[in-house]
Amino acid sequence: MRSDDAGVSARPGPDDLPDTNAPERSRRRHVLRRALISLGVLSLVLAVAIGGGLWFLSERYVGNIDRIANVFEDLDEEARPAPATPAAPVAEEPVTFLLIGSDTRGETLAGEDPDGRSDAIMLARFSGDRQHAQLVSIPRDSWVDIPGHGRNKINAAYAFGGPTLLIQTIEQLTQVRIDHYVAIDFDGITQVTDDLGGVDVMVAETTTHGPYTFPAGMNHLNGDQARWYLGQRYGLEGGDFDRVKRQQQYLRSMFSKLFSADTFTDPGRLDSAMIAVTSAVSIDDTLGNGDLLALAYSMRNVTPENVEFFTAPVLGTGMEGPASVVYLDMVTAERMWTYLRTDSLAANAAEFGNQALPDVPR
Repeated sequence: MRSDDAGVSARPGPDDLPDTNAPERSRRRHVLRRALISLGVLSLVLAVAIGGGLWFLSERYVGNIDRIANVFEDLDEEARPAPATPAAPVAEEPVTFLLIGSDTRGETLAGEDPDGRSDAIMLARFSGDRQHAQLVSIPRDSWVDIPGHGRNKINAAYAFGGPTLLIQTIEQLTQVRIDHYVAIDFDGITQVTDDLGGVDVMVAETTTHGPYTFPAGMNHLNGDQARWYLGQRYGLEGGDFDRVKRQQQYLRSMFSKLFSADTFTDPGRLDSAMIAVTSAVSIDDTLGNGDLLALAYSMRNVTPENVEFFTAPVLGTGMEGPASVVYLDMVTAERMWTYLRTDSLAANAAEFGNQALPDVPR
């Protein structure tokens, strides 16, 4: 045996040398582990906060909205119009609401009062591109066919059969499918006016109703003034047509004020206004809180400037027995309904300049 092979220890290799960097690597691993744990905790906290915020919004605002049961339950699905078919590809399905406004609180809004009649009737379309919305007012005295009751004023459908029969009547008239039903208490929603510090409306001609005179031109209304302003029917040159314009103007002015920078920088004012708005609104029970929040979020880019107001085209007024009625222009109206059915009314709004809302303060 060679002497260098005996009794001599082998030289230490790299793996046998003491690891002088071990404490540093251990420290870095510890720091990284703490960072990952902290990030996980932060993510959990954020998730809880966001979820809690959504729960708060859902309960405080969306949960404040009353639900109306069985609005669509008795409708014959096979006889109803098909859903809107957009003329161009869109990211979402168009959504159509039937909005009913009344100056009467309580049961009439829920359709439980057989003698109740709707004071405002509007189709509200949220377009599939979620960039536009249109509101089409149908005069309450429009002379139409009411299924099972012959011809009558359109708001009589509400008296005969509540929201369900009114939906059936409007779907038969327009062949536009209604997805949801909303009842607005105009008498209650005027509380929002006070919460917002008043709203501005343009009055076409000087009129007096109740204790107030509304001079021609811009008027700044408080809540009680708004209630009388919206409730006036007689003494208006255009009768119900002027009343429709007033309702449209008030809604646009109110929502413009609601979504203005001044309101959003005042949390107390915004909270009071949102509580008042949701307290004055009832929605059919097929639209859950989560669905309503999702729809509201999808419409986040729609501003009051992107909401267009129309009135269903009319030929004029006349008498049916002792009743004063409105005759719809069925030819022009059919073009409007066709555009709604193809979700293209925004692109063709210019065709209905006479039906668009004039003199709206911006």
